[in-house]
Amino acid sequence: MQKREASGKPSGTPAGKRGRPQGSTQHNMAVAAMADINPASLLGPSLQVHSTFADQNNKRLVFALQSGLKSELTWALNTLTLLSFKEKDDVRKDATPLAKIPGLLDALLQVIDDWRDIALPKELIKTPRTRSIGVNATVTGFGNEYKASGSNDVSHPNIGSASVTDASVQKKSAKSQPSEWWLAEDGLFNLDDEGRAERQQCAVAASNILRNFSFMPENEVIMGQHRHCLETIFQCMEDHVTEDEELVTNCLETIVNLAPLLDLRIFSSNKPSYIKITEKRAVQAIMGILGSSVKGWHCAAAELIGRVIINPDNEPFLLPSAPQIYKRLVDLLSFPIVDAQAAAVGALYNLVEVNMDCRLKLASERWAVDRLLKVIRAPHPVPEVCRKAAIILESLVSEPQNRPHLLAYENSFAEILFSDGKHSDTFARILYELTTKPNSKVATARGIWGM
Repeated sequence: MQKREASGKPSGTPAGKRGRPQGSTQHNMAVAAMADINPASLLGPSLQVHSTFADQNNKRLVFALQSGLKSELTWALNTLTLLSFKEKDDVRKDATPLAKIPGLLDALLQVIDDWRDIALPKELIKTPRTRSIGVNATVTGFGNEYKASGSNDVSHPNIGSASVTDASVQKKSAKSQPSEWWLAEDGLFNLDDEGRAERQQCAVAASNILRNFSFMPENEVIMGQHRHCLETIFQCMEDHVTEDEELVTNCLETIVNLAPLLDLRIFSSNKPSYIKITEKRAVQAIMGILGSSVKGWHCAAAELIGRVIINPDNEPFLLPSAPQIYKRLVDLLSFPIVDAQAAAVGALYNLVEVNMDCRLKLASERWAVDRLLKVIRAPHPVPEVCRKAAIILESLVSEPQNRPHLLAYENSFAEILFSDGKHSDTFARILYELTTKPNSKVATARGIWGM
């Protein structure tokens, strides 16, 4: 059995950050130069921001996000997109950590939460509501005074005490019934389609800023221990079927970057909660993404599982779903996409290390072992992926219950041993375990150790 890597970094895949932060100035300027696009419609930045800008305007940035005003919100999002942008190989010292801007993370999350509150179609969330305003007044202004007086006359100069009593009785009887005016009106401050589209665009921009911030080591601890941040991310992942695809992608890549520091127990801690996400719901959200048909999503979910499972505190929450996880990961091995194979091998590498049941089931199913061998024989373009696939097979052989199943692969193991010097040590150990058992058919392998 291979021990956990002492560095504490996930061994499922290389621990480098995913992709590249969005918001490139050159990219946006190039897009704006196209004839069919109006530069004013682009939310991204088009000007450089001085490195000391955040220190001088940190409060204004937070207040602009909290104001909800279109001009202020757009300015803040554009500025933060620039401040959070960093080239892949840029070792920039003037990066803007969240710690230098108090309240910024919560303000960005509020922009996403505001969109989440109205994300569902209104007809799906509209429920009957009782009009309670003016319940203790004779004349409410919503039409009930006509019922109370029994007359269509607006003015009632001679209403006596008996009439008032009758009006209050009638009002109480009609209290549980919403008025026709309320049913016909969606509300004075509800957004139209254009307003909803703007809120959605702002939420996507805010999620992109969070994604860019997650690439900076200065922000990892802050974001990884911020319960509101994690709850918002997992809620967007949970609703990946109906939510904006770019918003889900940004949230998914953010949590993959934060995965080495992710402790699912935070959802049952004493930290303030805004969305009430539980450990079980968080795992179900990951499983939903893992089973999606979007290549980028299920690859990222596999990588996320590989990074989260190495934390012993997360094992009790993930292991109940291990049978579904390993089956999906083996399915990804069959995809003719190198990224999917790399993510699946990386996750299996850590999963078989912590779960004996996974080791037993993988070895008992020929299609799983065949696909691992196929990754090594191809070989995969990344040598590290082939090495981890070989170590997975070695972990399977380490269980005595698995050796009868793996005896059928002795010839394949020997073929790789003598044809590929890169993994000779690993397959030598595998064959040694198998050839010391009865019914072995590899005489050549026996002779290597003088048996």
